[in-house]
Amino acid sequence: MTHVLLRHREIPDIGKLSVYQDNGGLAAFKNAVTKMKPGEVIDVVKNSGLRGRGGAGFPTGMKWSFADAKSWPHYMVANADESEPGTFKDREVMENNPFQFLEGVMIGSYAVGANIAYIYLRGEFWQIAESLDRKIAEMEAEGYLGDKIFGTDYSLRIYTHLGAGAYICGEETALLESLEGRRGQPRVRPPFPPSEGLYGKPTIINNVETFTNVPMIMANGAEWYKSMGTADAPGVKIFSLSGRVRKPGNYELPFGTTFRDLIYKYGGGVQDSRSVRAIMPAGASSSLILVDDDSILDTPMDYLEVRKLKSELGSASVIIVDDTVSMDWLINKTVHFFRHESCGKCTPCREGTFWMSHLTERIHTGQAVRADVDLLLNVAKQMQGKCLCALGEFSTMAVVSSLERFREDFDKAVQA
Repeated sequence: MTHVLLRHREIPDIGKLSVYQDNGGLAAFKNAVTKMKPGEVIDVVKNSGLRGRGGAGFPTGMKWSFADAKSWPHYMVANADESEPGTFKDREVMENNPFQFLEGVMIGSYAVGANIAYIYLRGEFWQIAESLDRKIAEMEAEGYLGDKIFGTDYSLRIYTHLGAGAYICGEETALLESLEGRRGQPRVRPPFPPSEGLYGKPTIINNVETFTNVPMIMANGAEWYKSMGTADAPGVKIFSLSGRVRKPGNYELPFGTTFRDLIYKYGGGVQDSRSVRAIMPAGASSSLILVDDDSILDTPMDYLEVRKLKSELGSASVIIVDDTVSMDWLINKTVHFFRHESCGKCTPCREGTFWMSHLTERIHTGQAVRADVDLLLNVAKQMQGKCLCALGEFSTMAVVSSLERFREDFDKAVQA
């Protein structure tokens, strides 16, 4: 398969500007700025069917069109926080194919009328930030960034910004708060960022992988992109595969590839030839898919089909759970993570994650009684639909789904 996103696996040194240019790099940006109107760029992205790769899967072109044309300036922000347990795709792109990502930011900025773009990186990515700063400086020196690009009236500058390693800053409004220098806590919405975002101005926020698709779409056309994937989710996706598999890693595949192919054809199968018991398709935020029928592994991986299994594909950080893993251990791990990362702004999440972690610890260490299992389920369900942002909701997904689908593990762990 020819890679669309992980092109460094086929083109050595594509992380060098000259090599990227020799392979068609930055031609799409130049063509957009010199020959296309911003609305025409948005139309191409809309027609491609590209959906956001950060987890929500919202149509990218549609989001770009929401930028409020009555309020200026506009800002473009790349979400490079990548804090979801089980997700490690954006890091590989930024380290090895950075110019394609940056060109996507540049094309998107032109499309929404932004003259300033920010790349928000998690604090642990400081080396990547330094590398991106060097790449940005190279493009400025070559005239791809700065004032009056290609002799037009369009100007653009890109800046990197390091967070402090907070999971909550993957939520877009908490990211904006952090970018403005305040504590990373989510805002009450509406208003939404496309109308009132960074510094109170229209702001578009997309994930690293989303931007990295854009140059190839602009270079090859919407129909080319739609020739891959499914009707629900055109194009390709980087699946971050981990857990009890022999060959964990990033696999760029068309949407619609089955779980079976990902696990066995690409991931080398399950360790020790054990059977798949459950799948977490979106990392720690997932509802667990119960694999009680082998045919479930033949489910195509796109947003619609995974939803039929009462879960979400999200960012496609696929964690494989085999029959050696006890769910009370797994849930204890995930809930402790969410408790630690809760920003504490809203009561349901702040108190709910505390009580869920307290209960899961009691259950896992054999100090709980059966009523505690029922209480854990009750606490999780009481949180749903009541939290200020998605983090609180995400913290309950694995809890509720595991208690409903793997109740026997919890009953075994508690006292009679």
